Amino acid sequence: MDVAAFCNRQVVTVLATDGLVHAARVMRERHVGFLIVIEEQPDGGRAPIGVLTDRDIVVGVVARDVDLASLAVGDVMTPRPAVAHDTDSLDSVLGRMRASGVRRLPVVDAGGQLIGIVALDDVLNYVAAQLTSIAASIRQGRHVEQKLRG
Repeated sequence: MDVAAFCNRQVVTVLATDGLVHAARVMRERHVGFLIVIEEQPDGGRAPIGVLTDRDIVVGVVARDVDLASLAVGDVMTPRPAVAHDTDSLDSVLGRMRASGVRRLPVVDAGGQLIGIVALDDVLNYVAAQLTSIAASIRQGRHVEQKLRG
């Protein structure tokens, strides 16, 4: 199964030129702690060029007593994030998360355009659903076998 099948297509994005206060408000309003920073393409596409977390804002700015209003997203974001490709397998996505030390990856198509986001929670939910399905099949098989034996 490839990542396109279970990635979240509802992605919250900002531009590198947006103010950091704006980004923090977007996080609060959308109830997220992770924003994908995009560069808008002439053809209407959106290429991920960075990521910004609530932790980046707190640890990188507030804890250093820097004025949020004086900074843009691009000043604080993590540039060139690791990404998952829409055709990547579950194993490769998990491996990339492990290697990069992250829990979320932007998902891009073959042209490098943003199509979604995959979080470790999404992967765990998918695996849990598959395990539940397998367990149900095993239970059903036992039930059928017991009926046949009388």
